[in-house]
Amino acid sequence: MPATPPSAQPTPRREIVCADAIAWMQARGPIDGACAVTSLPDVSELGKTLPVWRAWFLEAVRLVVDAVPADSAALFFQSDIKRDGVWIDKGALVIRAAEDAGARVLFHKIVCRRPPGMLTQGRPGFTHLIAVSRTMQCPDTLPIPDVIADAGRSLWIRAAGVRATAHAVRFARDQVGAKLIFDPFCGVGTIPAVANALGLDALGIELAKKRCEQSRAQTVTPADL
Repeated sequence: MPATPPSAQPTPRREIVCADAIAWMQARGPIDGACAVTSLPDVSELGKTLPVWRAWFLEAVRLVVDAVPADSAALFFQSDIKRDGVWIDKGALVIRAAEDAGARVLFHKIVCRRPPGMLTQGRPGFTHLIAVSRTMQCPDTLPIPDVIADAGRSLWIRAAGVRATAHAVRFARDQVGAKLIFDPFCGVGTIPAVANALGLDALGIELAKKRCEQSRAQTVTPADL
């Protein structure tokens, strides 16, 4: 049977739901064919005390892991934070919560937010990119560098860069075999937009109505990737 010409390929779908992600995931259960790619909010975004936020964060990671099939994966972009003179390692929190949920680490990469060697104040110059799965094995050959030096254009001050996001989405598409990218904290829509640009459907959850509108309209170009 001849291949479908590119012009006849179906347009990837994008659904952005305006809802509280925790309650939505608790009610929904696993999403068939999905791989999660997301970034959880830090304490300053939620307005919680640090102990309350930490408990919330651990529960949110568990719910994200449970939201995808056991043979799929969940990928997290997380930047450490400084609070009251103490650094909070959000990468370590992701790994702890994922292991408590029965998942194991497939890989742990570093995304540069500033040029290597540059001094930073208050916020780190890098982001963790961590992939976990309950049953999947990490491929022997993984086309993602250990240090992603060029994160690409950022669509919001705290959003993952578009090129770094593309690494995660390509892993979901090519290694996991996902048909849908699930982002329960989609913000302005970087991850759904990159998923669509790379041919995958996207499902995002966002509490703020304005950001939902931005996420539905967000676009990236092939040059961004």
